[in-house]
Formats: sequence, C-alpha cells, structure tokens
Amino acid sequence: MTPASLRISLLSSIHTLSMTTRIITPEPTTITIDATDRTIGRVASEAAHALLGKRSVHFTKNMALPMTVVVENAAKLHLPTTRTKGKVYTRYTGFPGGLREMTMEEMITKKGIEEVVKKTVDGMIPRNRLRAPRMKNLVVKA
Repeated sequence: MTPASLRISLLSSIHTLSMTTRIITPEPTTITIDATDRTIGRVASEAAHALLGKRSVHFTKNMALPMTVVVENAAKLHLPTTRTKGKVYTRYTGFPGGLREMTMEEMITKKGIEEVVKKTVDGMIPRNRLRAPRMKNLVVKA
C-alpha cells in the first residue's frame, strides 16, 4: 500500500465513526429531608441542592432529573419570632399601586408553612426554563 492510499483509507474510516451521545434516563428516586428543629434556610438549601440533581451521578446542567424531594415535619421547623414577624414577602398585582406585602406570620396562617418552605426553596433554584419542572418535584408535608 502506498502512503497516499493508506491516508485515504484512514480518512474514510474517520468519517464513518458515529458521534452520537447516549442519553441515560436514571431511575426515579426520592430524597427525604426531616425538618424537625432545623432552620428554614438550611432545610431549603439542602432541598434546592437535591432538586438541582447535584447529589446524583447522572447530574447534567440541561436536564431536570426524575428526583422527588420530600420535606417532612415542616410544622416543626425552628422559626424565631423575629423572623416570622420581620420577614416580608412582596408581590405585584400588575396594577398601579398594586404592591402587596405579607409577613411570614400572615402567610403561615393564610397559606400554611408548606407555602413558606416552597417559596424559600424556589428562591434558591436558578431562574431558567428548568425551574418549573424542578419545583414540581418538591413535596412539603407539615
């Protein structure tokens, strides 16, 4: 074989290689976090870390993994009174003068502690198109 024909045969074999990426769909898993006598920030941080998939060996930035995070005993969270009376949640209705404020204490009485934990975890998830699918995997039980 001449060097030119060897080079041509090598180039043709390179072009026939397959360059596909295999996508592995991991098994759905459940992570349980006990919130008894823990602060809300530490529980929410652990839940957000798990929702992002950082605990999984199948972690990829562009996929929401099938991982359910369950926060149990949310009613037994350690919440100081300065936090419940001082923390203010704001939202805007979209109308002029429509800025609405609600303290954590009011939110707990109106919507429950579950909504406070979900809102806290939601603030720790990156704001992109995977945020909604990741938040659907969060379950908070009082």
